[in-house]
Amino acid sequence: MSATMTATKTAPPGIAKAEYARRRARLVASMEPGSLAIVPAAREQLRSRDTYFPFRQDSDFLYLSGFNEPEALLVLVPGRTQGEALLFCRERDAEKEMWDGPRLGPERAAEQCGLCDAFPICDLDDILPGLIEGRERIYFTMGHFPQLDRRLQSYLQAIDAAPGSAGAPEMVGLDHLLHDLRLYKSAQELRLMAHAAEISAAAHRRAMARCRPGLYEYHLEAEILHGFVAAGAREPAYPTIVGGGRNALVMHYCSNSAALRSGDLVLVDAGCEYRGYAADVTRTYPVNGRFSGEQKALYEIVLAGQAAAIEQIRIGNHWDQPHAASVAVITQGLVDLGLLRGEVSGLIESGAYRRFYMHRAGHWLGMDVHDAGDYRVHGQWRQLESGMAMTVEPGIYVAVDDDTVPEKFRGIGIRIEDDVALTKEGPQVLSAAAPKTVADIEYTMRQGQDLVQEELW
Repeated sequence: MSATMTATKTAPPGIAKAEYARRRARLVASMEPGSLAIVPAAREQLRSRDTYFPFRQDSDFLYLSGFNEPEALLVLVPGRTQGEALLFCRERDAEKEMWDGPRLGPERAAEQCGLCDAFPICDLDDILPGLIEGRERIYFTMGHFPQLDRRLQSYLQAIDAAPGSAGAPEMVGLDHLLHDLRLYKSAQELRLMAHAAEISAAAHRRAMARCRPGLYEYHLEAEILHGFVAAGAREPAYPTIVGGGRNALVMHYCSNSAALRSGDLVLVDAGCEYRGYAADVTRTYPVNGRFSGEQKALYEIVLAGQAAAIEQIRIGNHWDQPHAASVAVITQGLVDLGLLRGEVSGLIESGAYRRFYMHRAGHWLGMDVHDAGDYRVHGQWRQLESGMAMTVEPGIYVAVDDDTVPEKFRGIGIRIEDDVALTKEGPQVLSAAAPKTVADIEYTMRQGQDLVQEELW
């Protein structure tokens, strides 16, 4: 109870109304003259028959509006004298609200979001075509909202067929402009991301402390989810991965149904979503609380590879430098252990290390766990700048049937992942509270096992 109360008291505030306005203004400033942008809200998703998944707002729409209801549309109209941002949303409906919860309605939505105008979504066909007419370009990403795609196509065909029409406006994807803005996190965003990472780190500590042989993978998943929800993060940012033994070799394993055996490692990849921002943290540790010699040797290589990658997250470096640093350290470590043979430079150039380390060292992080933003610009790796946030997650995975390596290493999978924000002072590890050195992991598990014994008595 005290942990939950502490998390609630220290939780940072959400994004301020003024910041949403600044985001919209920056996007409008980047648009061509005579253009218009359309950003739809997410749809409710059917889970089975008449049961729906919990609603999760579209990240682009949420980023620009802060409005968290379905059946809505944001329209940005540069130069419109009555206000450059308009919202279409559901009207109030007492009967439906009795069953599904309250709605803001257009008037209250406009006030909450800091908009000059909001209209009922049922008036879209009467208002939007008039806004589009006479525009030279529409920014809208086709293919994600089929019903809206068809609706817009009908508007454009009507405009094109009208007597004396200069033709329908050009359709241009919005992603590039908008996702470039989302790549750079504000101070408010980084506070929310840091809180998501702190909640996730505490949940990892909880699972680590309670891990012991005889449990099942789903028991650790339950500890993780308990930690999230108790701290006010109702949803995981992605399906939780708990892979014991050889299950850790499957990158996106999520069955979480196998028994945890003494002598095996368990890989736990889990992060919560807090107020629309994701965490993504992975820890690997021994089920029985103590690393074997082989497990420790491989683990220390991955940990050193991660440290080398984080050191390269500096303003002015480019996106690939952290990955390259992790590859160099891990390849050298694999040679030192005899799992690879040859010159390190040649093994890197040929890609031989990818038998054991087959993924990149990280990805952008933000409102989406694999967040928006290009990794290359004009064919070159993107330069790292202040405000960017990313994961750093090197790993080593030794196949069960790889008879080219000593048997004692086979079937071991290790990944270590942290969330890192790049500031003017350098990299800031947001998830540092999750234990990751061998000594800290074994201490946490030893203390946890003592606690479990006390609980049993």
